[in-house]
Amino acid sequence: MPQALQAHQSDSGFAIGDQTVARGSMATVELPISRLSTHTEINLPVRILHGSKPGPTLFVSAGVHGDEIIGVEIIRRLLGKIRPKNLAGTLICIPVVNVFGFIQHQRYLPDRRDLNRSFPGAASGSLASQIAHVFNKQIIERSDYGIDIHSAAIHRTNLPQIRICDGRPKAEELALAFAPPAIITSTLRPGSLRATAMEAGTDVLLFEAGEGLRFDEFSIRVGVKGVLRVMSYLGMRNPSSSLSSKATPVRSSKSSWARAPEGGIFRAQKKIGDLVFCDDVLGVVSDPFGDVDIPVRAQRDGVIIGAAKLPVVNMGDALMHVAEVRKVETAEERLNQFEVDAFSDPMLDEDEVI
Repeated sequence: MPQALQAHQSDSGFAIGDQTVARGSMATVELPISRLSTHTEINLPVRILHGSKPGPTLFVSAGVHGDEIIGVEIIRRLLGKIRPKNLAGTLICIPVVNVFGFIQHQRYLPDRRDLNRSFPGAASGSLASQIAHVFNKQIIERSDYGIDIHSAAIHRTNLPQIRICDGRPKAEELALAFAPPAIITSTLRPGSLRATAMEAGTDVLLFEAGEGLRFDEFSIRVGVKGVLRVMSYLGMRNPSSSLSSKATPVRSSKSSWARAPEGGIFRAQKKIGDLVFCDDVLGVVSDPFGDVDIPVRAQRDGVIIGAAKLPVVNMGDALMHVAEVRKVETAEERLNQFEVDAFSDPMLDEDEVI
């Protein structure tokens, strides 16, 4: 039995920060982080839903990079569908982890450090290190599972996908329960939230979808439904037939970026979610006069899981991210089904809203 579950399944309240959240109730806790140069206090806002019945502790986080706002909307919609009185276990929601970057519409912290390379952090380290330390001690080490929501950087977009590392069977089970269009097996980055969580024994799914500073309805719907499916799989809520997915995710453990052969204007001929074959033309790079068109070709068979959104490119810029998939012959049909599933959004029955 996971340590966090052992610690919290029989208690009468969930203690975090300076508050204790009673069973069957909800509270917002402000974890102190730092002060601005104006002496204004900055806190990490955390919403705790402590279920009326025992169960696992799951955290859902977003905004580790301050310009990745799509997860904020996913968590907002998720919270509108959860009722603590019908919840088994504890749901911890952190919609904005990098408060400083979020305020400034920027990816990094004021010291230009990447919060997702600063874990597990230290109580007396840099600002990034201190925020990572608070998150690690108060959230990761108190949770059995986690879902960390990201998007592509500004001027890029990602196909909704779950990333897991190899050798974590429970994470793979949760990824399949989430049912995203794509599941990517990739190595862990040193200093990342996910790597630190693995060391703590907490399986975390990384959900990538959409682009920086923009909302994308398809990605948001996939995210909300995916989190609810994971909660159902963990026994935190009653399964709902309206959330069942008819499609099977494409699987990949190998990918590469097609890059600009020259500087110029890139005109894409493919988009995320498209199936491509080796040597297919993904787009062309032209000079501003249109005298020369240089084709950009796929280097492998696969599915486009990421793409640049800014047409003005320099030589070597990443343009399209192609993932090699295991069952290429059915990939396109399965990906199309995910869009149908995402927008088939029936009114939930009263007993399906928890």
